[in-house]
Amino acid sequence: MPVPQTITFGAPAETTNPNAARRAISEFLAPLEKIAAQSANLVAQHGPRFKIGAEVYQLPRYVLVGPEGGDVPIHLGIFAGIHGDEAEGAYALVQFIRILEAKPELAAGYCLSFYPICNTTGFEDGTRFSRSGRDLNREFWKNSAEPEVRFLQSELLSRSFQGIISLHTDDTSLGFYGYARGATLTRHLLKPALEAAEKILGRDTRPIIDGFPARDGIIYDAYDGMLSCAPPKARRRPFEIVLETPAAPPAYLKEAAFIAALQTILTEYRKFMAYAPNL
Repeated sequence: MPVPQTITFGAPAETTNPNAARRAISEFLAPLEKIAAQSANLVAQHGPRFKIGAEVYQLPRYVLVGPEGGDVPIHLGIFAGIHGDEAEGAYALVQFIRILEAKPELAAGYCLSFYPICNTTGFEDGTRFSRSGRDLNREFWKNSAEPEVRFLQSELLSRSFQGIISLHTDDTSLGFYGYARGATLTRHLLKPALEAAEKILGRDTRPIIDGFPARDGIIYDAYDGMLSCAPPKARRRPFEIVLETPAAPPAYLKEAAFIAALQTILTEYRKFMAYAPNL
């Protein structure tokens, strides 16, 4: 496999303490790299290398192909860590991949692309923003110069996902909730996913969540520039789900709630695709 080209971007803004302890991305990825090296189902296909200041980074990407479950695999993208201080989603994806590796039948009919760290410098520094001082989840489809956003946009355009799922943590939330965007079936996928997650963490049922009107823990609006499959004016959109866990509970409960919601979405969407030809 050829070595990806290294792209250099501008010097980082002074937004972090250079002496502060950093999370080690290599240590976080070690379990996934080990699985990918031995697995017949999981492949590591990392993005091109880029520089932030003098340091070289690469967005991790893992592709898992489940057993055959139909004529054409269902392609989904699952994203975490676009806010670097929300590590629960990233760790949940590691556990979810381990589960799928042990029980591949759960991914039958799917080709799943996992992006566990979408903000490498923010993940290292434990900050919401990237080291350039940008909130990457407000940069999509705005001609952003941020290398992570440019790579992810390329992925979203080229891989033709039938759906995407993003994992987040909300420090103002009273329980698990989600955003439903894109295709009209999205709310029919999110509703059972929230039901599965609330058995572990409970659901946020306030009428206003994260500044938006909500009903039964589902928000139908969104912030401008959030990670999405296509520019806002695109006519045809796949389903787009954002899962949000509250920050306060223990990490193992947050990870378990994410995993329960993800498994439910895979099950429900597989059912929909099986019934779709008869609709």
